[in-house]
Amino acid sequence: MSTEQSSICSKWKDINWKSVEVAVYKLQKRIFRASQSGDVKRVRSLQRLLTTSYYGKLWAVRKVTQDNQGKKTAGVDGKKSLTPKERVKLVQNLKIGTKAKPLRRVWIPKPDGSQRGLGIPTIHDRALQCLVKLAFEPQWEAHFEENSYGFRPGRSCHDAIEAIFLTIRYKPKYVLDADIAKCFDRIDHTKLLAKLNTYPLLRRQIKYWLKAGAMDKGDWFPTEEGTPQGGVISPLLANIALHGMETELMNYACTLKGRKAANKKALSLNP
Repeated sequence: MSTEQSSICSKWKDINWKSVEVAVYKLQKRIFRASQSGDVKRVRSLQRLLTTSYYGKLWAVRKVTQDNQGKKTAGVDGKKSLTPKERVKLVQNLKIGTKAKPLRRVWIPKPDGSQRGLGIPTIHDRALQCLVKLAFEPQWEAHFEENSYGFRPGRSCHDAIEAIFLTIRYKPKYVLDADIAKCFDRIDHTKLLAKLNTYPLLRRQIKYWLKAGAMDKGDWFPTEEGTPQGGVISPLLANIALHGMETELMNYACTLKGRKAANKKALSLNP
C-alpha cells in the first residue's frame, strides 16, 4: 500500500473528505482547461492520473455507496449497503480495464401502461463507472453545446426554462417539441466508442460495460445497442452520443428559404 493510501484509509470515518473533493476537483479543472485548448495528449495524461488516483477512487466509492439514491440497490452479485471496511476494500480493488459483470434487469411501470427496463450494474461496476465519469465529464463539458441542459453538472430544467423565457419574452418563436423514442436503448455502440476520442484502455473499459449483457429472470440477454439506464455513466454517454444536434439544426437552417442569418436566429435560444 502506498504512503498516500495508508495515510487516508486507516478508518473510513476519519477521511478528510474536503481534501479528497478539492484534489479531485483540481484535476478535473486541469482536464477541462486542457480540453478547451485542444491539448489531447495532456487531457489523456490527466485522465490516466485521475483514474489511478486514490483520491479519485475514494470519491467515486463515496458517491456510489453513500451519496447516490441507488446506494441500496443490488446488482447481479446481490451486494448492497457496504460497511466502512468493505468500502475501503472496494477502493483498493478499483482498476480500469476490469471486465464488467452482467446487468440486473429491473422493469419499471410507465404511466401509459408499458414498462421501462433498467439495467443495474454491480456496486463495483458502478464505482468504476463513477471514477471514469469523473475523468470524462470535464473533457466533454469543454465542448458540449451551449443550449444543452440535461444530465449536466451545475445545470437543471430551471436553467432551460430561463433560457426559453429570455428568448421568447420580446418576440414570439416556434417551438419544436420532439421525443427521441427509446433514446438510451438505441445508441449505436460502434459510433459512440469512435466518438469518445479517448485512449484504448478507457475505450475498452466502456465497451465492457456496453457489451456486458443483462440478466432477466435467470436468463442472460446480450446488449447489442444502447446504454444501461441504471448505470452511473449512462447519462454522460447519452449526451456524448447526442452532441452535435444543435449544430446540425443550425446547418439545416442555412438550407431554408430566406436570409441565413435570420433563419439561424429564429432557431437559436440566444435572445
